Amino acid sequence: MSDVRGRPTLAATAEAQLRQDILRGALLPGEKLNLDRLREKLAVGLSPLREAVNRLVTDGLILAEAQKGYTVTPISLANLNEVCDLRLELEPYALRRSIERGGLDWESEVIGALHRLKRTERVAGDQASRDAWEAANNAFHLALVARCDMPILLKMYHSLQALNDRYRHIYLSAAGQQRDVTDEHIAIAEAAVQRRADDAVGLLRSHIRASTDNLRRLIAQSLPETP
Repeated sequence: MSDVRGRPTLAATAEAQLRQDILRGALLPGEKLNLDRLREKLAVGLSPLREAVNRLVTDGLILAEAQKGYTVTPISLANLNEVCDLRLELEPYALRRSIERGGLDWESEVIGALHRLKRTERVAGDQASRDAWEAANNAFHLALVARCDMPILLKMYHSLQALNDRYRHIYLSAAGQQRDVTDEHIAIAEAAVQRRADDAVGLLRSHIRASTDNLRRLIAQSLPETP
């Protein structure tokens, strides 16, 4: 959200910083949020801070409980499995609709996003390169589904993406293990723009499963089975 001059509002700036802190693990899962300390840290008033926090509640990154305040949403294997299952249902559906409805502009956006992702290097231990790769990766996946023309579905997609990104940021950053997904991305994009919907959907499902399996292996010893 921005003001009439196109500048980010205080709430939007605070939201972006809080989102980054949660995704990177600077704010730990299950951590109680002290709004007074956050207000001082982010140099914003209480009203824009509450607006920012409530947006992240909507995305599932923060929990709001009556009389208890705000807490960074805990993580667990059960939660990761639920995120994966929902992605397996919703993203392929959105991709199939995009293939049916997208025109030449959509094809160009998919191929352009793929090209940028392929040219973006991800270096273990280099936060800047990881951030650039994550942004390019998210842009590619969004380009695939953007022409589903279903605003509610896209809102759910963004929430699931944020929840999944948190696991990847926290655990891949700690482990330093990065799965090479270049060939998978190329295969999905080619099938999509060639209008091979069944192939594209199958490849996307396999990609989601493989990426989640990789995370499960990394975190199985450190997370409980239940929330």
